[in-house]
This record gives sequence, C-alpha cells and structure tokens, in this order.
Amino acid sequence: MRYLGLDLGTRTLGLSISDVTGTIATTLKTIRFEDSDYDALIPELRSIINQYKVDMLVLGLPKNMNNTIGPRGQVTIEFKDRIQKELNVNVELQDERLSTVEATNYMLQADISRKKRKKKVDSLAANIILQTYLDKMKGRN
Repeated sequence: MRYLGLDLGTRTLGLSISDVTGTIATTLKTIRFEDSDYDALIPELRSIINQYKVDMLVLGLPKNMNNTIGPRGQVTIEFKDRIQKELNVNVELQDERLSTVEATNYMLQADISRKKRKKKVDSLAANIILQTYLDKMKGRN
C-alpha cells in the first residue's frame, strides 16, 4: 500500500511519499499556490496520485498544544473533506503538532542554509507526518 503525506499551509503543500510496502517515507516536493486557493491543488494531487499509484493520503492536522482544533485545523478538515470527495481517495488525519519545528531543527543540525531550509521545510514536515503515521500503523511508535 502506498501513502502520500501532506502538510497543508496557507501558500504551500508539502508532499512526501511512502515506499510500496508502506514502511519508509521520503520527501517528494512542495507545491506553491495562491493564498488559500486550495482548489488549485486538486488537479496536481490527482496527477500525483495516479503517477505514484497512491492508495491513501495522510494529511497533517494542526492541533493546538491543548489538543483543541483551531482555525487552521478547521481549514485542514475542510480540505480533507474536499479532496476525499473530489479525488475519491481515503484521507487519514495525523496530528502534526511541532512537525515544522522538528523539520527545521533537523535542517539546522545538518547546517542547511536558510534559503534551502525555506524551500525544503514543508516537504520535510510532510515526511515527518507520514513517517509518524506509518510507524503508528506498524506498531513502531
């Protein structure tokens, strides 16, 4: 089973992909779009799902630190519903608290320049989201 990990922002969508066994996540790319124009993402997601023969999407759910759902979380839930309907694919939500912070820290430790970090942080955050989900599903968490 192949999974596609998603980290939704206001102007970017970070993507990561699993191997065919659903064990290892790898960064894929970052899609840039106009501020909150989530409809523009549907055709590109459809293409990626078909190209990689994706079985399920794992979308990062930004929760508040007290485990409540805020405005960004609500936007994410609405996006989940939209892509499930438009693309006819199952979408699982994965708690993404601090995934972007974790991604940034990895890149800082690797001494990656600020310019390169900005280009890669979203896909790396998607990778963390997807790998966390895969580990949980395999009981390695």
